[in-house]
Amino acid sequence: MGKSVKNNRLKILNGQFSIYRLSIESLIPPQIYESEFYSIVKTDDEISIVCESSIHLTAEKSSHGWTCIKFVGPLDFSLTGILSGISRVLADSKISIFAVSTYNTDYILIEAADITDAEQALIAAGYTFED
Repeated sequence: MGKSVKNNRLKILNGQFSIYRLSIESLIPPQIYESEFYSIVKTDDEISIVCESSIHLTAEKSSHGWTCIKFVGPLDFSLTGILSGISRVLADSKISIFAVSTYNTDYILIEAADITDAEQALIAAGYTFED
């Protein structure tokens, strides 16, 4: 049984990010590896890539101008409710998210235009931001 512990420490990553959708037949573009932060997810339907906006990819669909918030971790696998807590706060503020999880922690992408409102809502909900 997992422990429900609120990790309230967050950090905004530098720069802006883009989200790409590639066809399942696509090769992973080699320039993706130039990005300091990237995520590649392949399913039977698509390949999704998140990377710094300075990396330009040819894709079926793309969305640009995202800011990335990192949960300061590492987070233990036994913890529960980490993503649901932040997503609930942001959903209540009508702010959409795109979540990325890694072995150590979670990341939430917010459209850059919403980052000030997101930060204010999260601080009001008890989250703290580190430099």
